[in-house]
Amino acid sequence: MRPSAVAEEAGTKPTPVRQKIHWGVVRRFLGHFRPYRGQVILGLSLIPVSVIFAILFPWLIMRIIDNQLVPMQSEGLLFWCLVLAAVLVGNFLADAVFNYSLQSAAQYAIRDIRAEMFSRVLHFPRRYFDKTPMGVTLTRLTSDLEAISESFTQGLLSMIRDVLITIALLAFLLFINWKLTLVLLLIGPLIYYITEILRRRLRDTYLRARVVLSQGTGYLQECLSGIKTVQLYNAEAAVQKRYATYTEGFRKAQSESNLYDSALYSIIEGITTVSMGLIIWYGSKEILAATISLGVLVGFINTLDKIFVPIRDFTSQMASIQRAFAAFDHIEEIYEEATEHESSDRQHLSAAERGQLDRFQSLEFEDVRFRYKADGPWVLQGVSFCLNRGSKIALVGSTGSGKSTILRLLTKTYVNYEGSIKLNGIELSRIPKAEVGKFFSLMQQEVFLFNESIAFNIGLEREASNPNFVKDAARYVYADEFIERLPGKYDFVLQGNGGNLSAGQGQLIAFARAIASGSEVVMLDEATSSVDSVTEQLIQKAIDHVFEDKTVIAIAHRLSTIQHSDEILVLDGGVIVERGTHGTLMAKAGFYANLVQKLDSGPDPA
Repeated sequence: MRPSAVAEEAGTKPTPVRQKIHWGVVRRFLGHFRPYRGQVILGLSLIPVSVIFAILFPWLIMRIIDNQLVPMQSEGLLFWCLVLAAVLVGNFLADAVFNYSLQSAAQYAIRDIRAEMFSRVLHFPRRYFDKTPMGVTLTRLTSDLEAISESFTQGLLSMIRDVLITIALLAFLLFINWKLTLVLLLIGPLIYYITEILRRRLRDTYLRARVVLSQGTGYLQECLSGIKTVQLYNAEAAVQKRYATYTEGFRKAQSESNLYDSALYSIIEGITTVSMGLIIWYGSKEILAATISLGVLVGFINTLDKIFVPIRDFTSQMASIQRAFAAFDHIEEIYEEATEHESSDRQHLSAAERGQLDRFQSLEFEDVRFRYKADGPWVLQGVSFCLNRGSKIALVGSTGSGKSTILRLLTKTYVNYEGSIKLNGIELSRIPKAEVGKFFSLMQQEVFLFNESIAFNIGLEREASNPNFVKDAARYVYADEFIERLPGKYDFVLQGNGGNLSAGQGQLIAFARAIASGSEVVMLDEATSSVDSVTEQLIQKAIDHVFEDKTVIAIAHRLSTIQHSDEILVLDGGVIVERGTHGTLMAKAGFYANLVQKLDSGPDPA
């Protein structure tokens, strides 16, 4: 997402919105109609039929008045009335099939673009979610697409037909009486000028409304996710007050758009009435002068009404179309964000290099420097170490020392590092993220559990092909001991991010998920706070098991984990200040020894 968009989403006040329509995303949307071109062709093929019927109706009225009613000729009147009725029925059927076929194609296209956008979001880099509220992305995938589905498709497709019918009717009016048509065309520039001014105002207000709605949705999602914290610290009033600013901003933008919409409709309605009056006045003079017939005047008025109907509809459709363009403006941000589809990177690897990635052998950091922003402080400064197959490295240091950043670089959450990170001798930046993910799994402090069965949470839909590997993973981390006691066992459904389990049990399921991935290197970010003593023992057994079998790089919070490591890296301010085994570092009585003393005497300093 662009910096300006981030500012819009993060702030509490709407910022100036973009005025440019992103035709690229509009073309992308229209491209989704290709698989359903049969329905589109059927609908569009009925437009000429509607045009013919639109012209036939006033022509038949003219003929019936001049040839049947004025001369009091009843012969043939029934026939022409039946023809007129047939035209009405045919026009109705053509409109019905037109609307159904194109709307059906539009709904299929919306379905496909929704799937495409969701796929893009799934492949966004994790840093995108660090800077973008989840509710903002949710708005893009839901209400913005609904605005297009309900507004843009209906309005645009109907407008195409209405424009063609209007052009045909104007040509018909010129044919039956060019003088009356010129009177009508005199007000055309006025209609265009008013419509264009109000259209721009409408788009501006709808854009601001979408921005404020997105901000409010993001804040609402954040508050609901942290509702327990809000209630714990009695912050309901403050949260409600801030959310009220978003709802009030949305109300103001919507009220302003309603004002412009109503003004546009009323002005066009007034112009329609005045035009009718002018035509009746001028046409009556022409009838009295015997230059036109009564049928021509009635047919002209009927045609004029048919011309102004789509113009009035256009003003009402304008509001929904502007909502759709505002939604397109936001959806474009989804397409502007680069995804992590890196399959093309693999072709740059030689056959020998691809063979090197079959199995983990080594990981080497060499003088790695990193900062999250180009003008920000260095988080890592000249970090170097080597992790070989089967070895265990512990990262130790106070909060903010750079431990978690090292794990983020390994998972390619961030890629703009300086120096060199080599996986099996190949620079990490050259290896596709999906390929890197096969080597590493992460056991982290923050556990997320789906509202699904335990089997799903461990296997992530892979359990259907091989149910045994889910049980094997649970057994590996000793989670089977409590799972077997649950009703339904592995079919037990979790609720509210594992709210019907203890914190420790949820963490064991997350551990089993990491093991089930089959990765050769386990990155461990320990967390056993708020865990009961029995579950803590199971977690420690799981960690010990991992240390026995796997290659490990761990952010160590516990002395037992540190002592199991082959090498300990002590970080401070993004620099490795000490390294070695537990015994050698304790003998130095330096930075590490001081941290261990804090571990023994009080809360976890890491």
